[in-house]
Amino acid sequence: MKIQGRMFIWLSVFILIMAIVYGVWSKEPAGTTALFLAFGLAVMIGFYLGFTARRVDAGAQDDKEADVADDAGELGFFSPHSWQPLMLGFGGAIAFLSIAVGWWLMYFSAPFILIGLFGWVFEYYHGENRTQ
Repeated sequence: MKIQGRMFIWLSVFILIMAIVYGVWSKEPAGTTALFLAFGLAVMIGFYLGFTARRVDAGAQDDKEADVADDAGELGFFSPHSWQPLMLGFGGAIAFLSIAVGWWLMYFSAPFILIGLFGWVFEYYHGENRTQ
């Protein structure tokens, strides 16, 4: 994770330079603000990755002599058969459609989003998956 943190810090330096150059040359506030916000996001991600890299063991990506097989293994637990992302996607699609059609459509997307969100969070607290 150390190398990713450094990459984001270098990216943030580049974005900061480009934001200053763009702001001076274009005198356009929206794009300049967007670039400065992108700089802030890159700094936050780089700081988080660097902060976390100091507290966890070094990964295979931090070793210059590592092989691809050194990074093999279990990546984590992923839900094998969850329907909740479909519900969230449907609710999100209706929510984004409400921007084009009318804000009243947001009232119809809110129940789908809330059901999908609560279902996803509490998916392993009830039913057949509660012991996993």
